[in-house]
Amino acid sequence: MPYPAALDELIQLFELLPEAERREMLIHESEQAESFRRRAGESYDVEDVRKDEQCTDTVGVFLKVTSGQKVEFAIELGPKVQTLTKAMTVILCKGLNGSTLEDILEVPPDFVPRIIGAHLVRLRSQTVYYVLDRMKEAAGVFKER
Repeated sequence: MPYPAALDELIQLFELLPEAERREMLIHESEQAESFRRRAGESYDVEDVRKDEQCTDTVGVFLKVTSGQKVEFAIELGPKVQTLTKAMTVILCKGLNGSTLEDILEVPPDFVPRIIGAHLVRLRSQTVYYVLDRMKEAAGVFKER
């Protein structure tokens, strides 16, 4: 299976939803972004905070690898980050936290339209892949150390 189990469950859930419910669920997910913020005083193995050209605001990706070699992500999003990016951030944290570095690096991006729908992928193009790319980049940085 190319996806970690938690991510696969989310993909299957979103695929079953009619378009209107899918959009409602994406909005609901975006509202949970604060619960994945980095915790004050906690140290992370990789901390990458920046504003890239394809994003409307700063995005911070924080990666910690546990003693069991499982990855935990925390994310900080600037106030101008769009709802869809926030939703994908939450979905990725839920779906990738607890995975191994190798699992994360091997996740293909083909699941994104299955979650948000092809129409929104066309409208938002690269921004829907942005957080996944940043998370994979952080995992790669840690692995190379």
